[in-house]
Amino acid sequence: MTRTHSISPFLQPKRPNGLLRHVVLALAITAGGLIPPVSLEAQVAGQGQGAKADSAAAAAAKAPKAKAWYENIRIRGYGQIRYNRLLENNPQLQCEQCDRSWGENGGFFIRRARIILQGYVHPQVFIYLQPDYASSAGTTGHVAQLRDWYVDVGLDKANEFRMRIGQSKVPFSFENMQSSQNRLPLDRADATNSANANERDLGVFFMWAPRVVRERFAHLVNDNLKGSGDYGVLTVGAYNGQTANRAEANDNQHVVARVTYPFLVRGQIIEPSVAAYTGMYRIAPDQRTSGVKGRADWDYRDERVLATLAIAPQPLGILAEYNVGRGPEYNPARDSIETQSLHGGFVTVTWQHKARTQVFSPFVRYQVYDGGKKHERDARSYDVNDVEFGVEWQPHANFELVAAWYQGDRRFEDKTRPINEQAGRLMRLQAQFNF
Repeated sequence: MTRTHSISPFLQPKRPNGLLRHVVLALAITAGGLIPPVSLEAQVAGQGQGAKADSAAAAAAKAPKAKAWYENIRIRGYGQIRYNRLLENNPQLQCEQCDRSWGENGGFFIRRARIILQGYVHPQVFIYLQPDYASSAGTTGHVAQLRDWYVDVGLDKANEFRMRIGQSKVPFSFENMQSSQNRLPLDRADATNSANANERDLGVFFMWAPRVVRERFAHLVNDNLKGSGDYGVLTVGAYNGQTANRAEANDNQHVVARVTYPFLVRGQIIEPSVAAYTGMYRIAPDQRTSGVKGRADWDYRDERVLATLAIAPQPLGILAEYNVGRGPEYNPARDSIETQSLHGGFVTVTWQHKARTQVFSPFVRYQVYDGGKKHERDARSYDVNDVEFGVEWQPHANFELVAAWYQGDRRFEDKTRPINEQAGRLMRLQAQFNF
């Protein structure tokens, strides 16, 4: 006997009545005429396109989002606080360009207060902004003043060829290009720093350096080997020539050129270089004493040639520079500013000793200079012979202390001080923090 399943009458489907059957049939015929049947191939293709869309969406979700330009900007800085009056025996011994807190009425002094913004806003566009909040204006101290504001534009994808546009350090003198954050002696040498006040000017510079050399430049700075930074192997450029934060005054730009190369010799980096610049410098009204004599247009030939030898402290380091040239200089015998010859240089010997996280860097520097300082009043005449030795102690990367003993003989003369020679000694202290 065939086994049957009983179904509740409430669950049994009802047959459509005649009218309903006709309506359903008409709708089916209509749909069949308006909507073509979908083939199997089309169904498979549609499924494939859907899979591809899902895969693309998943890949897009996993792909890293490109950084906005401001996410590549790095903020860093440093500060220096000094005291120069320990064991001082002559308060009239001063150095205007070195440190305004030298000598009489000097005390605790903020030498530098720097905040730096830098980074690539494009793979071939690098920006650098550095103000200093320890500058002075007249008798007011701690005034913000621009130090650097430039852009490096890469001319190739590797940025081996660059154009630097803006206010930056003039590529003349290793010590001038070396950041004061990395330099061991508390001040730059008169012999080379007299070339450019604040080491900077406004101009355009072309730089070339192969990738391997740029890596060496970075290594010297990042590994605390007192490097000068990356100013190229070959550099040529033009700048106003009136020094930083001063407008062009005579429609005559200075021209500079520098050639250097950091050789790697048995693990030691040795960098010889030569540099030169030429131009016309104008002594502005605010830079000369009333009644002082000089050229009718106050324009003076300003040119120098420099030779440098830099040996990174691994652990023994040597930096030696010497320049010769001519420029404006006050002549006490004639009470006039004249174009005169100049010459001078320095030798700094260092030793770097690492003890776990601490770094000790003793140093000694001897320098001489005979010439003028164009940016000081009346192109002040100088004759410098001094020595400085000390030690930098860095307990960690963010803080360091320097103690330096200075002894020297300086003649610095202008119209108000036509006879002025000072000799003396003093102990100098500096605390520096880095971030």
